[in-house]
Amino acid sequence: MGDIEASDLQKVDLFITGAGYVGLSLAIAVKQAVPELKIIVVDAKIGSSGTDSRASALGIAVVRMFQNLKCWQSICPFAEPIREIIITDSHTRDPVRPVFLTFAAPFVTGEPFAYMVENRDLNTTLRCRADELGVLLIEGVRVESFYRKGQHVCISLENGICYKSSLLVGADGVSSKMRERAGIKIFQRTYDQTAIVCTVLHERPHNGRAIEHFLENGPFAILPLKGNRSSLVWSERTLDAEHLLSVENTVFEYELVTRFGYQLGPLQIETGPFSFPLGLTLAHELIGERFALVGDAAHSIHPIAGQGLNLGFRDAAILAEVIVDTIRLGLDIGSTVALERYQGWCRFENFRMGLITDVLNRVFSNNLTIMRIMRDIGLGLVDRMPHIKEYLIRQASGLVKGSPRLFLDSV
Repeated sequence: MGDIEASDLQKVDLFITGAGYVGLSLAIAVKQAVPELKIIVVDAKIGSSGTDSRASALGIAVVRMFQNLKCWQSICPFAEPIREIIITDSHTRDPVRPVFLTFAAPFVTGEPFAYMVENRDLNTTLRCRADELGVLLIEGVRVESFYRKGQHVCISLENGICYKSSLLVGADGVSSKMRERAGIKIFQRTYDQTAIVCTVLHERPHNGRAIEHFLENGPFAILPLKGNRSSLVWSERTLDAEHLLSVENTVFEYELVTRFGYQLGPLQIETGPFSFPLGLTLAHELIGERFALVGDAAHSIHPIAGQGLNLGFRDAAILAEVIVDTIRLGLDIGSTVALERYQGWCRFENFRMGLITDVLNRVFSNNLTIMRIMRDIGLGLVDRMPHIKEYLIRQASGLVKGSPRLFLDSV
């Protein structure tokens, strides 16, 4: 399309596409630090995240971020701390699931390992905080096109309204249209696995215990929620998952109980099941001309380690820090120098987590006898090495060298 007349453009400082958790967190972090900036968040859907009945595990570093963004006080009443982690390795039909690795809280900081929060509660809090700060949220409208012009990027919405911004951020998910329009290529690997997600009620308390059963078709994770409730993330081969989702409820519940076990008493499905395909997606570049990718638009990894969303929040915290530092120096937030700093900070960790989760999935989602023996020996050895366990938990928490300021105790 042709250039838009300057008089038809509405000027903003930061334009974000995607009103999910990462996009909203980025907007809040920048607006809180630099209140005079004009920030717009646009999403093609209307309030969809507010009805999301899935749940997410928030690492301690992400909790720090939400404390710094003045969001945690509203999230905390809905958050269930993970106080213990148990890992087993067995076959689906085995009557007993031997435990090979355990982690018991408190963590070295005296806190739980992580907190489980239902997505709708998280999204509601982020939307309220964004509104309180004056972030403009526009829903039900798609970005039609964008192009660079001088010191700005010009953005056209499908409703005919046009903007010019110093920086455009794509936070629109794993199937990002913004990434595609920016011409950024991706590395993609499908696992022939589908994740089945649901929430269950149970008779007995879980006591903050998270359990991950490694089964021949993929991991089966039981994650504690508020009350006698748990969130399940159940990985299966795609054909098997399609069959499970198509059978009668009684058959599905039987298969669920077979994997879940009877340790928490009778089960009842509260929400779901939902499903989504599993794979690895890594963007070759995180930046373009006055353009940056964050969250699933930049990387999508297997949920085996529960780090996908935390990695997205790390993107948001880093990009916010880069933007704020650049503004305080009186420089251009959309400059190549600023964006290269963001990309250099994020790229290695994104690749590292993609590689780790890919290897873990390959090692633990198979039924090869020799592989099962080797991984069980490995898990058992790690369980007897407290320093290694502490290192693994600290890495998962995000409280490591090179973390953004928002991940620290205070900013």
